[in-house]
Amino acid sequence: MSNLSGKTALVTGASRGIGRAAALALAKAGAQILVHYSSAQKDADAVVDEIRQSGGRAEKVGADLSVPDGPKELAKRVRSIIGARLDILVANAGISKAASIEETTVEDFDRLFAVNVRAPYFLIQQLLPAMCKGSNIIFTSSLAAHAAVANLSAYAATKGAVDTLVKHFAASLGERGIRVNAIAPGVVETDMSNFTKTKEGREVTLGMQALKRVAQPDDIAGAVTFLASDDARWVTGDTLRVDGGSRL
Repeated sequence: MSNLSGKTALVTGASRGIGRAAALALAKAGAQILVHYSSAQKDADAVVDEIRQSGGRAEKVGADLSVPDGPKELAKRVRSIIGARLDILVANAGISKAASIEETTVEDFDRLFAVNVRAPYFLIQQLLPAMCKGSNIIFTSSLAAHAAVANLSAYAATKGAVDTLVKHFAASLGERGIRVNAIAPGVVETDMSNFTKTKEGREVTLGMQALKRVAQPDDIAGAVTFLASDDARWVTGDTLRVDGGSRL
């Protein structure tokens, strides 16, 4: 197992789904975890409690990343807890919207980009003073960034933007010794993918995967821990597909 003892990690959108699984996995590897949430405070409390009951260290931190000042407020609260050093930032918080091109509204489009692209961009900007040589950033991309999946054109555009940011941030921050990567999950059984709970949805999911089962958040968390660790010390600017061989 990767050793993250002595490291501090912020995981955005950590109250449920992939973010929750990532927070628990990073804590199991020894990191102190800041569990970010937007509105699901009780869920965030549960994650913090689970980490603490296992002997780990965790704090919750709330902020609405859909508003322009959200990233700045979150960074301020994070730095008040951790002080001068942040080792790991998992920019996981995101939203999805399934809609055809005709059905997609300007409001939907703008909100998707606000949460999925603008928020992590400016959160990183605000947290850079606390990041130094050896720190690393992990975005959450998606299968939808490189394959047409259902009615997700606007959402997919945000994840394509994330993949682009990974390369630019990695190039810009490499001189400081900061690595920047992303994970790209396929369909994962979370609240964001409720269709996996239906027979038809599961059949569609299994039909496009080499590994014939529906992914769980824990299946993705291991890749996050790997990228956060020194085992991935020579990996930067990359988007790692963690999708069970989807759309090969």
